[in-house]
Amino acid sequence: MIPLLGIPPQALFGQLLIGLINGSFYALLSLGLAVIFGLLNIINFTHGAQYMMGAFAAWFLLQYSGLGYWWALLIAPIVVGIIGMVLERTMLKRLYQLDHLYGLLLTFGLALIVQGLFRNQFGSSGLPYAMPPQLAGGQNLGFMFLPNYRAWVIGFSLAVCLGTWFIIERTRLGSYLRAATENPTLVQAFGINVPRMITLTYGFGVALAALAGVMAAPIYQVNPLMGSDLIVVVFAVVVIGGMGSIMGSIITGFGLGIIEGLTKVFYPEASNTVIFVIMALVLLVKPAGLFGRAQ
Repeated sequence: MIPLLGIPPQALFGQLLIGLINGSFYALLSLGLAVIFGLLNIINFTHGAQYMMGAFAAWFLLQYSGLGYWWALLIAPIVVGIIGMVLERTMLKRLYQLDHLYGLLLTFGLALIVQGLFRNQFGSSGLPYAMPPQLAGGQNLGFMFLPNYRAWVIGFSLAVCLGTWFIIERTRLGSYLRAATENPTLVQAFGINVPRMITLTYGFGVALAALAGVMAAPIYQVNPLMGSDLIVVVFAVVVIGGMGSIMGSIITGFGLGIIEGLTKVFYPEASNTVIFVIMALVLLVKPAGLFGRAQ
């Protein structure tokens, strides 16, 4: 095949595919962070650990109950989301009236504890998790080979992201959530249980992280450090998109994944830093982020 810009098409499209897959995880994780920060004003540093817990929940379900990937895709986010709601009720709710820094320090400490516990129990090496047989194999597109599972990850992530955006921005439930963050007393006067709504919202954001963990398990294996390796990049995605911006997280997540993949083709030395360079440039030009609102 004819090289494109001096690059063999297979290499170029292969890196684009990897960029889209990474972008899918960036978008899902940053979406959960945006939901939690935008609606609850909590900088949730345990998000990486909750992503890892989702992957481990899928592994536990397979090892000890024989429930495979499809059941894990449903059960693991629910279980980890419930754990998140317990965390919100017992610890985070005490910090709502304080500066964001207190929530950040608490969640950062909790993330270190959770990761340390899993690392002591399972070590640092990855635990294999087989992809579902229904998604084995791939499609020959002529210019590249597209694995079925990776295509599923991209499509399903995009569907979940857009579904979440629709619920929050276009439904009555979403309008209640947004109103509760602006004036909880007034919303409560209409008979809406605001504390319960906040707890469920936090649990939903955590469940999104766990869902990403289940989807990542067959690709990256299950590792206690898989969340800590990713969380810094995801926070950069959230900052670039705009803290609390739902659509900003989705577009920025996929976009930065593609840029990162193309950087690996044209200038590999910068692939690990390109996202942070973009973050610095965006903060210089628009401190609130590409889709954020100035306070």
